[in-house]
Amino acid sequence: MIPAAPLTLQPAAAATRWQHLWRDAIRDPRELLTLLKLDPAALAISDEAAAQFAMRVPRGFAARMRVGDPHDPLLRQVLPLDDEMRALPGFRFDAVGDGAAKAASGVIRKYRGRALLIATGSCAVNCRYCFRRHFPYAEETAAAAGWRDAAALIAADPEIDEVILSGGDPWSLVTGKLRDLTDALASARHVRRLRIHTRLPVVLPERVDEELIGWIAGLRWPVTVVLHANHANEFDAGVDNALGRLRATGATLLNQAVLLRGVNDSVDALAALSERAFEAGVLPYYLHQLDRVQGAAHFEVDDGRARALHAGLAARLSGYLVPRLVREVAGDPGKRPL
Repeated sequence: MIPAAPLTLQPAAAATRWQHLWRDAIRDPRELLTLLKLDPAALAISDEAAAQFAMRVPRGFAARMRVGDPHDPLLRQVLPLDDEMRALPGFRFDAVGDGAAKAASGVIRKYRGRALLIATGSCAVNCRYCFRRHFPYAEETAAAAGWRDAAALIAADPEIDEVILSGGDPWSLVTGKLRDLTDALASARHVRRLRIHTRLPVVLPERVDEELIGWIAGLRWPVTVVLHANHANEFDAGVDNALGRLRATGATLLNQAVLLRGVNDSVDALAALSERAFEAGVLPYYLHQLDRVQGAAHFEVDDGRARALHAGLAARLSGYLVPRLVREVAGDPGKRPL
């Protein structure tokens, strides 16, 4: 997701390794293609798309891409293309009704018992299909004013028993800021669970450092970490190590993927993703149909094919390895099964 403002980092002398790697991300599509020994002139890269939604790719994630393969499934997720500039009916800036569900600055209330906090607009990788690529992060982050508005809303509503950290990516924030949030929530005794949606352990596994692990281990709530990986090739030894450290805190690890044309729209790719995630200690959770955000139409897989792929996956794998095929529909009380 595109940052709305510069990432808040510690002073340069004290910056941690993950922050250095963050700042060293690839931002130029031509640099990325050159590293992969691909001809930028042969691919329909779009400077206009990159200007509207900046490219950001950690070098460690780029290293998992196949050299010389213009159809690499990781490359396809991050490369700005001319296709993004086609405006098509049914594709909107706010694809899932976030605006209508705003309860306070940076707080979204869609489902009973849950409050979702937009912790930040920053993310280590800007995925081209991101459903919040047009979100007004500059005005809508729960971290503003030291989390006070968000914490007050949650403390005042005893129906809220689960807090969800989202973004951007909440682990883009330094751990001290995350600790400030959980300290602010401590008085809301009715909150029973904390859920964190993050892509960083996959795209920048160095983020899972001693300070982050110590923060998670010290929380009073059961913690669920919902990861986002779309292809088996996103996992490597560094990711496995980061996920092992997270599991050691007692956190539950789930994965949600998006069904993407040209990335994972085959039974083989989806089965490999589920099996590789499980090998890393992560349980498949959701397989999302694409949120119809403007700029992402070229990733869409039609519902009929999505159901057929899901049926093929269910016929191949044990039930616990088959994620639920769902779509988010604005106004629904939960994800809609397909």
